[in-house]
Amino acid sequence: MSDNARPGSPNLPEPLPIRRLEESLINRIAAGEIIHRPASALKELLENCLDAGSTTIRVTVKDGGLKLLQIQDNGCGIRKADLPILAERFTTSKLSTYSDLSRITTYGFRGEALASISHVAHLSVITKTKGENCAWKACYSDGVLVEPKSGQASEPKPCAGNDGTTIIIEDLFYNTPARLSSLRSASEEYARILDVLTKYAVHNPQVSFVCKKAGSPSPELSTPSSSSTPQAIGLLYGHSISKELLNIKISSSDPGVGGTNEDVVMDDSESWKAEAHFTSANYQAKKMVFLLFINHRLVESNRIKRSLESVYTTVLPKGVSPFIYLSLNIDPRSVDVNVHPTKREVHFLNEEVIVERIAAALQQALASQNQSRAFEYQTLLTGGVAGRDELNPKKRKERDRSAADGIDDSNEAPPSVSSTNELRKKTLSQHKVRTSLHDRTLDSMFPVTNPAQINPASSAKGKTIDINPNVSKSRDVKESECYLTSVRGLRTGLQEGKHKQLSEILEKHTFVGIVDLEKNLSLIQHSTKLYLVNHSALAEELFYQLGLRQFGDFSRLKLEPPPPLQKLVEIAVEAEPSTEQSSLTKKQIVDKIVDILMKRRDMLKEYFSLGITDQGLVESIPLLLRDYTPNLDHLPNFLMRLGPQVDWSSEAQCFESFLRELAYFYAPNPSPVEPSGETPTDDHDAQNKAERWQIQYVIFPAMRRYLSAPKSLLDRDVVQVANLPDLYKVFERC
Repeated sequence: MSDNARPGSPNLPEPLPIRRLEESLINRIAAGEIIHRPASALKELLENCLDAGSTTIRVTVKDGGLKLLQIQDNGCGIRKADLPILAERFTTSKLSTYSDLSRITTYGFRGEALASISHVAHLSVITKTKGENCAWKACYSDGVLVEPKSGQASEPKPCAGNDGTTIIIEDLFYNTPARLSSLRSASEEYARILDVLTKYAVHNPQVSFVCKKAGSPSPELSTPSSSSTPQAIGLLYGHSISKELLNIKISSSDPGVGGTNEDVVMDDSESWKAEAHFTSANYQAKKMVFLLFINHRLVESNRIKRSLESVYTTVLPKGVSPFIYLSLNIDPRSVDVNVHPTKREVHFLNEEVIVERIAAALQQALASQNQSRAFEYQTLLTGGVAGRDELNPKKRKERDRSAADGIDDSNEAPPSVSSTNELRKKTLSQHKVRTSLHDRTLDSMFPVTNPAQINPASSAKGKTIDINPNVSKSRDVKESECYLTSVRGLRTGLQEGKHKQLSEILEKHTFVGIVDLEKNLSLIQHSTKLYLVNHSALAEELFYQLGLRQFGDFSRLKLEPPPPLQKLVEIAVEAEPSTEQSSLTKKQIVDKIVDILMKRRDMLKEYFSLGITDQGLVESIPLLLRDYTPNLDHLPNFLMRLGPQVDWSSEAQCFESFLRELAYFYAPNPSPVEPSGETPTDDHDAQNKAERWQIQYVIFPAMRRYLSAPKSLLDRDVVQVANLPDLYKVFERC
């Protein structure tokens, strides 16, 4: 036989016996399919909290949820009689027969979440129903009750507690080392937890969500209850998204959109309705944010995601993506939710038809908003053509100093012909700076008074404010001495977050002019570059820093006669549209805000010079900057926002949020009530003229001296629109 001959067949091994796995091994394998990481455990428990009718959910995390994951709610609680079987598999209060699956409207239904967690972690439950006198605590391991400490009974123990349920998960995956080692860092697991909470907070704006790390005094995520979806999106994903949001609502009963499927008729079992909040063509991001809820359940669907993303291909440049939140409610009889162990995916009837209808509605909404587009152009904030002298710090400082003084280097008397030629090579026309920040106009010496802030018939003392309207030499805003750790920490945070290049631009800029007073846009020049800035956003940051700088030592802006606090808050609440969605009446909202401010009036007067008398009269407000008077039309709104927007529970958060609201009040913004369709009056023109004067000759000079610009202003508030060397290149081609 040759060497290449096929060898004989090997002897087959004997078949192994088939055996029944142990119950603990079965449960541990099943748990691994449902609980992948701390975020998946949190998702299961969040859905249980929402099923229980909770309005407040608090989450505490330690080491990314691996050491501790605690979820506390104020829902209906769990009966004591149900605690012994609470963590057993397939025990649920939401199903009794298989046919109930076709009518299921709750998040959970299989009864596997707590059972799975008890097999891979130490699980404790503290619960109290409204009808019980005390709370009950139970500990579980492998689906059964266990004694909390050795030698104690395993039955539930009475303890103190509030209405609702608290689930405590400790040492997650302690008995599955392979799963534990496969997880990422604690910070990444915590980021996944925040992502899950953020998505559920957007979909449930009527529920308050709080998430913090164990031992941390302040939460990382906090949302109010009785909010709306757009407000929740703005709070959690940022103002840049919320201000570009569009909204559509569509249902199976609506006629076809854009000529799509107009003749499709569905019976009641196939009815559906959808609501979407999505960004317009003016918003651009590198990565798409897609939130999909089907029957209030957070799910994933690549097919729906691709269909909606394709709508933006004709309106967005390549490489940028939108933000889309879609809530789809379908008749439960048309949905199969039992197709994935973690219920991450669902199947439903007429998926293609429904998605086409929604995509067509999005396209129609985008087309209607596509008449106006905003384009941004931004390059490096500092830089230019670097000559040989750029490497010499002394020469660079001398050139910068001469440019700031309006001196043209090329006009200096040269010591020799060779040095003149070298200097001319370094200062080409496109690199010359022909303006100086030290220039001053005659207009800056004559203040323009806003007629809405004075009363011509008043005495010399003044009716509205007790300050001298004449412009004198501006006093320095000195930093007050403060030994409070919270204030010193806030001041340190400002210096650590300072963006050097942007601060240099604002410190050495030359004011060009106001582009649009209604849109708060102005032009400034620095070196050979021109920038379009949002002067309202810059002013808001300036006034926040001035407030922090003068903490506890404010000058006062005296109001005569002092207006009643109750009346001012009533005016603001009456004009606020979001109060219609609150569970409280407008009178109850007003009384609650007034009560908050009256109880804290001594603190407000001592730290912020906000004077409120015992009779509830507002006699003074803090003065942040001499020669600048805020628009007092915004005073009612400022006082109203102090109630819900200031975090009164924490010292540092209280001071920061109050100063943010004070800065928002001081920042120049259009009046709350604008004349529509009317010819501008003389008073209106005078107010605009006064506001322009204050912006140019008070706010921008103050920015040069006091503003430590944070990096966040670069997102949308400071944009480079022109660069002189680049313009020369364009003209050279013509």
